[in-house]
Amino acid sequence: MNALDILGLVATGFTTSSFVPQVWRTWRTRDVSGISLPTYVIITIGLALWLLYGWLRGDMPLVVANAVMVVLTGAITVMKLRFGRGAG
Repeated sequence: MNALDILGLVATGFTTSSFVPQVWRTWRTRDVSGISLPTYVIITIGLALWLLYGWLRGDMPLVVANAVMVVLTGAITVMKLRFGRGAG
C-alpha cells in the first residue's frame, strides 16, 4: 500500500463516517420525516456503481469507501421504507 492509498483510506474514514450519525439517529428515533426516499435511493444506486467501478479497477480505497457507504445509505433507505409506512 502506497501513500496515495493511505490518503484515500483516511479520506474514506471521514466521508463514510459522516452518515453514521444519521443512521444512528434514524434507528433510535424512528423519525424518517426529514429523509427524502428518492435522494437515498439515487445515492445508494450511485454508490453501488462506484463500488463496482472500484472493484473492477482494483482500487481498494474506492471499494472500501463505497462498500461502507452502500451499507449506510442502504440502511437509511430501508428505515425510510419501514418506519415511514403510515406516516403522512
